Amino acid sequence: MNQKQGLLVAGRYRLADSIGSGGMGRVWRAHDEVLHRMVAVKELTAALYASDGDRAVLLARTRAEARAAARINHSAVVTVHDVLEHDGRPWIVMELVEGDSLADVVKERGRVEPVEAAWIGLWVLRALRAAHAAGVLHRDVKPGNVLLGKDRRVLLTDFGIAQIEGDSTITRTGEVVGSVDYLAPERVRGHDPGPASDLWALGATLYTAVEGRSPFRRTSPLSTMQAIVEEDTDEPRHAGPLAPVITALLCKDPAGRPGFEEAERMLAEAAEGRTPRTAREFPPARGAGGHTPGTADPGHAPAGYAAGGTLPGGYPAGGTLPGGMAGANGSGTGTGPTAVGPVPSGPAGIPAPARPRRRLRTLALVVALAAVLGAGGAVAVQKWSTGTGNGGGANGGPGTPSASASGSATPGTDGTIPASWRRYDDEWGFGLYLPKGWSRKVVGVPGDLRQVDYTPDGGEHFVRIAIDTSPDFKDAYSHQLDLDGQLSRRLADYQRVRLEKNVYRDLGGSVWEYTWTALAKDSAFPGPRRAAEETYISRDGTEYVIYISSPAADWDRTSKQFKAVLQGWQEPR
Repeated sequence: MNQKQGLLVAGRYRLADSIGSGGMGRVWRAHDEVLHRMVAVKELTAALYASDGDRAVLLARTRAEARAAARINHSAVVTVHDVLEHDGRPWIVMELVEGDSLADVVKERGRVEPVEAAWIGLWVLRALRAAHAAGVLHRDVKPGNVLLGKDRRVLLTDFGIAQIEGDSTITRTGEVVGSVDYLAPERVRGHDPGPASDLWALGATLYTAVEGRSPFRRTSPLSTMQAIVEEDTDEPRHAGPLAPVITALLCKDPAGRPGFEEAERMLAEAAEGRTPRTAREFPPARGAGGHTPGTADPGHAPAGYAAGGTLPGGYPAGGTLPGGMAGANGSGTGTGPTAVGPVPSGPAGIPAPARPRRRLRTLALVVALAAVLGAGGAVAVQKWSTGTGNGGGANGGPGTPSASASGSATPGTDGTIPASWRRYDDEWGFGLYLPKGWSRKVVGVPGDLRQVDYTPDGGEHFVRIAIDTSPDFKDAYSHQLDLDGQLSRRLADYQRVRLEKNVYRDLGGSVWEYTWTALAKDSAFPGPRRAAEETYISRDGTEYVIYISSPAADWDRTSKQFKAVLQGWQEPR
């Protein structure tokens, strides 16, 4: 039982059960003991891990979320009942909606029928129209923030990064916030968002609904943003009468997108199964600025990115926690109340998307074998496993190599981060704390899987971060269990120390620890070794592995470092 179950918040709201969680917070089903009704209560857990400066921004955004949603009076917007302070953090009390998110439905079915998607889009459009009339830009429209109630209501939720007209206090100069897949081209370029930006996001959301994938997602946030600005979308194959609406909403030029009245008419016609009678020919979502699709402007990254820098924004790129409820790990989703059942489905027999072919190697296996071979052999393992040669070589990053790990500060047994450690903001968007002087080396970027090491001594001791946007397993424990079996046959003297499910940052994860003997013929650092890794799947379906390895003799210090690394880890933002 969670220690907060039964807690009385603000002397009024009795927490019942956790119905959703993510990197930013947790949503509880709660009982309002004054009005005797069930509500959803959103707790900002991210503030517990943030720096003082980031915590202030998070608190400001939480209050702004409540203010923004409260300004909108529409049946398609989740109602905010109250915002209160408890335990030094703001909590939002809102309408409890039982149902699924659109992301959940897409993940379960593979895709949504065009007529149903048009009907959903029509209600989202009406919610946006009401929001814009109240001076509120949503800025994070995506499938995970579209709720499909058991009573067939469609609601737009999560105004956590909404911008209220005339209020610029919750964003910082050059900051881009929102889910990368659904950012409009003008926002990627650093221009101020407007109502047309929310309409672009609606178009991308509808594309995801009918095709089962987001239109511009690539292998990294940076390449996704470049595709949004420069590349054509693939023509939707399953959109039916919704196709011209999607094309119109995904016009690269915001001035070329339809207005609310025209978009509403087009969606209403598509919801009736009729191809919309467009008032004018909308240009397709072509690349802008004279670039050849698929190429970048030489020497320039999209606005809001420093060259080789981190993904900007105060919220995770994969999505923020929907208020009231949201779904599971869909296309850039958050999480929320347990699903009670999807909206009535379309015609039966919609095929699920094909399961990707199992890769020759799985993520943690490369992690382990690279440790066996040593830093110099990591690239060779990657090439052998994938048949590609694009994964190796140093890729200079934060820090410089140090002579050895012996000078590293040792964390306390509770995993606290030593004051002498520094924060490394990796160019792939994530952040972590390590001793000063650790160097960075990419050990594989074969598409969906990316891996990077941080080491003080050329690989004898190292931390590896692996990011897989298309994991082979539905949960971390199953993945590690499979790899455990593989390594038991491959590594000399392999012994499992532990392999067990756990909860990491309010998400289901798994921790795995093992020992083996690295052989001189395979490794630059032969002898007994030990490793541990935390694996979890984020709200947007990305699998993260945080791995550490060292000689077994150094494990007392290394295990403490592992706890501190886990304490300071931050997903790409």
